[in-house]
Amino acid sequence: MHRAAFAHAGLSGTYDALRVAPADLRSAVADLRRPGVLGANLSLPHKEAALPLLDSLSGAARAIGAVNTIVHRDGALHGDNTDAPGLRDALYDAGYIWEQGAEVIVLGAGGAARAAVHALICGEQNVTVVNRTLERAQVIAADWHVPDADFQVTALPAHAAPWESAVLVVNASSAGLNDPDQTPLDAAFLARLSAGALVYDMVYKPAETRLMREARAAGLSAENGLGMLAHQARLAFRAWTGADVPVSVFLNALQADAPQPGPVLPQGDAPAGDQG
Repeated sequence: MHRAAFAHAGLSGTYDALRVAPADLRSAVADLRRPGVLGANLSLPHKEAALPLLDSLSGAARAIGAVNTIVHRDGALHGDNTDAPGLRDALYDAGYIWEQGAEVIVLGAGGAARAAVHALICGEQNVTVVNRTLERAQVIAADWHVPDADFQVTALPAHAAPWESAVLVVNASSAGLNDPDQTPLDAAFLARLSAGALVYDMVYKPAETRLMREARAAGLSAENGLGMLAHQARLAFRAWTGADVPVSVFLNALQADAPQPGPVLPQGDAPAGDQG
């Protein structure tokens, strides 16, 4: 994606992969201060561990408690999180209408769920976090205190969640990531959603998960996480280079199944947190 963006912008640059063990993270981050390095992306398990190694953090990175993008400027390293605005922009593309106070359900309680909660609460949505383990969802709830939004947490089976009134369900768990037949929800929960609801699965490989198939069978709209992946990359590229490359450039690179080099620090997993 990023090499396609460099070419589109007429810039000379490259985007390379480097596998970094947790014990080597400090030295790898320090190496980003070299002249000519624009920055890096981070994936698990580095997104949280890198926070104290940076000189400054964006408000989003601080609120979410994780960094996926590092920007190098004159020897200083700034940490940002483009997952949250990437999800926001992907939901716009999917036709989601941001109405204040809309009921939204987020599945999972990992880093991806935290990014989703941040994006949705900033959009003044009423959020319910549903997770297998209630205690993990409660950790998220304790970190957000937004008076204009209704925030709830519940454990599966999630009979207390507002299924009938929810207009959006975001799967931010890892269910379906490694096994396309795995789903975070029984079809019975999907059947309770209104016909106009959108199910957004952050998983993008496979392109269609069981959750998406069953959502469509229930008459719902369903999208995978490819749009979020492209949008978070677009925002990171703009932060590094100042170039505002259209998201279509990133999507075309993905959809063409072109070789996708990793970031300076390993991209690794899909942007889906665990639900455990």
